[in-house]
Amino acid sequence: MPKILLVNDDGIDAPGLKHLWNGLKDFGDVVIVAPKVEQSGAGMGISIRKPVTLERVEWPNDVEAWRVGGTPADCVKLALSEVLDSPPDIIVSGINSGPNSGRNCLYSGTIGGVIEGIFRGIPGVAFSCADIHNPNYAIAEPHITPIVQHVLDHPLPKGTLLNITIPSTPARGYKLARQGSGYWIEVVEKDKRPESDIYYMNGKNFEVEEHPDSDIAFINEGFLTGVPLHVNELTDHAHRKERQESFEGLFG
Repeated sequence: MPKILLVNDDGIDAPGLKHLWNGLKDFGDVVIVAPKVEQSGAGMGISIRKPVTLERVEWPNDVEAWRVGGTPADCVKLALSEVLDSPPDIIVSGINSGPNSGRNCLYSGTIGGVIEGIFRGIPGVAFSCADIHNPNYAIAEPHITPIVQHVLDHPLPKGTLLNITIPSTPARGYKLARQGSGYWIEVVEKDKRPESDIYYMNGKNFEVEEHPDSDIAFINEGFLTGVPLHVNELTDHAHRKERQESFEGLFG
């Protein structure tokens, strides 16, 4: 059985994590290390110069489960250094309440936990539900093991993770898509009390014209989407080649 590390950003008590485990419990040897509280929007954030807690918690079937007073990336760091005696075969994250499609993937703690593993050479898959208001985790469950099995059987390139978004209705099929352009924009709202210095970062999805092969376009058509995200190296090589001589010539 493959050794699987589960993580999320909605927290150890989130229903999406329970459904993720339920979808994998008969497939692999699962260990859970998840945040103590919700860490949505944490991205790749880590806790620097502040303490992080690690506590064992009860889980059905005596599964080894831990809660961390930190971010999803902290969870993976602690799992690899303090919990597991050897690296897992794969890291699986989610199931997130709401989509991490389009450029929203850059904000996602669900994906951030997987990226931490990618940096260590461990493959990973991030699962999200398309509907943030009424996520249908039960619909997602049957898709989890086949997708994880596929990634194990057909390894992704080094530095690449698979970002899965599951529609809220039965999927019409699977699409391996490109990342869309839509993203989450903040609507800043000030606390109504005159003396308050508190602001709330509420938001909505920013609608843009999407490429027909994008994850957002396919999700809107009722498909389950997978986007291979390459995260190891972000260099714009075309720009570097084009501007290298002029930039380096500035030193004079």
